[in-house]
Amino acid sequence: MVLVAKTIMRQLTLLFVCFPLFIMAQIQPIETDSIAEKYLIIEGDSIPRRFIDLEEVLVMPRMKLATRDERIRYYILKRKTKKVYPYAKLASERLTELRKRLDELPKKRQKKKYAKRIQKYIEGEFSAELKKLTKTEGQILIKLIHRQTGKTAFQLIKELRNGWRAFWFNNTASLFDISLKREYEPLEVEEDFLIEDILLRAFQNGVLERQAPAFEIDYYDLTDKWVNSKSVANKQ
Repeated sequence: MVLVAKTIMRQLTLLFVCFPLFIMAQIQPIETDSIAEKYLIIEGDSIPRRFIDLEEVLVMPRMKLATRDERIRYYILKRKTKKVYPYAKLASERLTELRKRLDELPKKRQKKKYAKRIQKYIEGEFSAELKKLTKTEGQILIKLIHRQTGKTAFQLIKELRNGWRAFWFNNTASLFDISLKREYEPLEVEEDFLIEDILLRAFQNGVLERQAPAFEIDYYDLTDKWVNSKSVANKQ
């Protein structure tokens, strides 16, 4: 069983090591910014957005943890989330950087050479750390990879390797309650909401470096469901 667990961590490492090869098949041209993206039009006047676009500041309510078990659960989840988030952030950054750089290289040979160089860097820098992740840390990482890239680990492995390998590996991972198909769904899964809450507080406190998710997440919608609705139910 220990051997299978190590195999799972190696496959997570594969996602980071093989991103360059995946990107070579996914290169998209970078579109020029439109006027609407650069300027805000108000009554015929155009105002550069760089003067008015301010980072959103969330007013976050105090997290109410009623029982000792809830507090322990939250703080354990907090520690694990802060540990694995940088790897998910790295995955998204590598996708963005490689798209931009490969688009600038005119020849396929140059693209391949650059991709291999990035692959060796990622493998040497991060593979040893990824293999040390526990089962729960691995599952949180899979969720956050989906949050930051918009793709599940299963989809990435399928595109990087092949469908049969992804199917087999997902079945093996399920023995440890790890699903490579797991999506990040904070509006549907309470643990994912707690992870989102942990991330946003860490961003605001400067503990983690903020990176936007690949899809829209409305924190106020989340608190309406997981915090406010519970408060109302407890009063009734």
